[in-house]
Amino acid sequence: MILHLTSADWLALFGHFAMLSLLAVGGALATAPDMHRYLVEDKLWLTDPQFTSSIALAQAAPGPNVLFVALLGWNVGLNAGGGIGAGSSAWGHALLGVGIAMVGILLPSTTLTFLASRWGHRNRAHPAVRAFKQGLAPLVVGLLLSTAWILAGSHGSMTQSWRPWVLSFFAMLIVWRTRLHLLWLLAAGGLMGWAGVV
Repeated sequence: MILHLTSADWLALFGHFAMLSLLAVGGALATAPDMHRYLVEDKLWLTDPQFTSSIALAQAAPGPNVLFVALLGWNVGLNAGGGIGAGSSAWGHALLGVGIAMVGILLPSTTLTFLASRWGHRNRAHPAVRAFKQGLAPLVVGLLLSTAWILAGSHGSMTQSWRPWVLSFFAMLIVWRTRLHLLWLLAAGGLMGWAGVV
């Protein structure tokens, strides 16, 4: 995929990630559905496989959850630079995409978190502060469920791929009701995927 991105397009990419940064209550991954809508459906800057592969690769790698945003920016830049075979121009565009996406997703939320946490710490006994913290929990769960819906839907029809949903449901129950370490569930899911069960 080869794109031509103007300065206005790069600025729009920064602005969109900056806006999403302020909505990333459950982490950047909670905003993945809107990133998908913007990058894949509206702008056509990424393909669906590029989007889901970026998230999968970043989640498999050690490090912070937000790494997938760097990979999304990398792929947008790489596409804008003519693809991986285009040489140093493509690599330069890819690095520009990483920088724009990461600064966009990190700067607003980091600044707001710093200021709000200082204020919240000073006013932690106030009923409104406690109510706000309790009210965020359902929002985070909803955002993460919408992310799961987008990622699962990119691999076929929801009704045709019922096995991953059943597996996810049982994994959720195990995590919720037992003290089994999450790595065992990840290993079991990996083995089931390797065996072709899901």
